[in-house]
Amino acid sequence: MSDFLEFDPAKAKIGQLLFFDPILSGNRNIACATCHHPEHGSGDGLSLGIGEGGMGLGPERTPGQGNTRIIKRIPRNAPALWNLGARDIDILFHDGRVSKSAIYDNGFDTPAQEWLPEGLDSILAVQAVFPMTSQFEMAGDPKENQVAGAAYDRIDAVWPIIAKRVRVIPEYADMFVAAFEDVNKPLDISITHVANALAAFQGSEFQSFDSPFDAYLNGDKAALDGAQKAGMDLFFGKAQCSACHSGKLLSDQSFHALMLPHFGPGKTRQWDPIVRDVGRMGASDRLEDAYRFRTPQLRNVALTGPYGHNGAYATLEGIVRHHLDARAAFEAWDASMAVLPEVPWLSAADLLSMQDKRERARLGAVSDIEPVSLSDAEVAQIVAFLHALTGTESVKGRLGRPDQVPSGLEVP
Repeated sequence: MSDFLEFDPAKAKIGQLLFFDPILSGNRNIACATCHHPEHGSGDGLSLGIGEGGMGLGPERTPGQGNTRIIKRIPRNAPALWNLGARDIDILFHDGRVSKSAIYDNGFDTPAQEWLPEGLDSILAVQAVFPMTSQFEMAGDPKENQVAGAAYDRIDAVWPIIAKRVRVIPEYADMFVAAFEDVNKPLDISITHVANALAAFQGSEFQSFDSPFDAYLNGDKAALDGAQKAGMDLFFGKAQCSACHSGKLLSDQSFHALMLPHFGPGKTRQWDPIVRDVGRMGASDRLEDAYRFRTPQLRNVALTGPYGHNGAYATLEGIVRHHLDARAAFEAWDASMAVLPEVPWLSAADLLSMQDKRERARLGAVSDIEPVSLSDAEVAQIVAFLHALTGTESVKGRLGRPDQVPSGLEVP
């Protein structure tokens, strides 16, 4: 489709293997797919992920044990990967910390600033290089491995180490030489090639535009049942959902405050005196961006729970009701509404921010949505419509999960 970037199948095949290969992580024990698995709608089914040091997949993932157990939850919900190869997307992550921009000569505004690798061919490739540098996502503790130690030094020191790990594996080297015109020998393989391959896989594998809603828009008026049609009318009308969830991707790609409750370790900046997550403000440093987060796209949303930038609600009904009356929902929320596996050594800090009266007041003072009164039946109709956004054949993927990867490591 013209709405999406074109990706080379040979590069996508390399990307598929890398996506499922723990070789990209500091301790070789976690892959991209661990937190973005096809079986969990390209997420992990958790409100806040269990990253490096954890064991297992999805809602059954455990926080590990002994000296290798996790020391922090992932601060935010693992974002879904559906349709991130769309041409219209120019900003990524919950706080928009990766965006197309002329601020640096590389064409992007990112945490790497001027040290971003050259030659990344899409914003999807740009975002792919950052989880490898995160201590709690993929890198591990600086004392444990060379990758994490390099990340502690400077962000761009990580990527040559990862690229070397990949290119010394003969199968990967041969595939890169065959797929990339500028790779003539293994030593030519850089992190740019790794990221472009990952982007090719993600952009093609998680492309979805064959839902009942799409069929309805294409003229099949029987594609939606009565409840779904009623929900669609509410979505684009009385409920005002489309004020933010607009366009072909059902997102305005902008940032809004929803008064979602805070829990977990937060995306705390070095000068923050308390545990919190100020959202877009953390990337922009603009006070007016405080507590605002990027509008998620809604294709396959029924597959991608929990919902909210921190997965505050396990169910679609829960997040819909929050939108209808954010303040009441904020006051009524409790941790049982999320999917937050117990981690005994972290539980004392999980709700610190919600227990801080001043931070709770600041969070509760900002909302960009007005209350809307709907009946229980109307809420059910909106939820029915959201289920009609689930793809059919596309959700099965194209390449899927490989049985094995060239590193020989365990495939998640």
